[in-house]
Amino acid sequence: MLILFNKPFGVLTQFTDRGGTGHRTLAEFGFPPGVYAAGRLDHDSEGLLLLTDDGALAHRLTDPRHKQAKTYWVQVEGDPQPDQLQALRQGVLLKDGPTRPARVRPLDPAPALWPRDPPVRYRKTVPDAWLELAITEGRNRQVRRMTAAVGLPTLRLVRIAVGNHRLDAAQPGGDWLAPGQWRRLDPAAT
Repeated sequence: MLILFNKPFGVLTQFTDRGGTGHRTLAEFGFPPGVYAAGRLDHDSEGLLLLTDDGALAHRLTDPRHKQAKTYWVQVEGDPQPDQLQALRQGVLLKDGPTRPARVRPLDPAPALWPRDPPVRYRKTVPDAWLELAITEGRNRQVRRMTAAVGLPTLRLVRIAVGNHRLDAAQPGGDWLAPGQWRRLDPAAT
């Protein structure tokens, strides 16, 4: 079984709050028994989370050797310059080593997304922009660290795709799943 879930901001990608942080967990969304998250999505990130009861499928979706691209829409602080975008495309040196090259392109106009609760901070004197960024590895907070390394701190991070599974085509007719909604995918589509 494979489930596409639009994880809201502030939700942990686990069924219990083992650290006692007070964050919401996956337990409140009524998933079928026996499923677990195939991968991670930080509590302050939103968007597509895949859940499954199939260990082999989870491995194919999450192991970097399978190079499943994870695509994000990233709102960054600042006005991205060509050299910053090129640095992301070439790979960025982080404290834990260089990243693989990313696919990146500006999104103009900004994507039409649901409002975030709480809203992203807004500063009149500092511009912001949206990027589409795809990576094939999944280090802890990697996209945020990559954008910060090139001088574009992340304000909002929404994962829209893992491989060919897309959040913006998760419903019949290509409609978005609303935050907190999930849908079981037809097994033939995995």
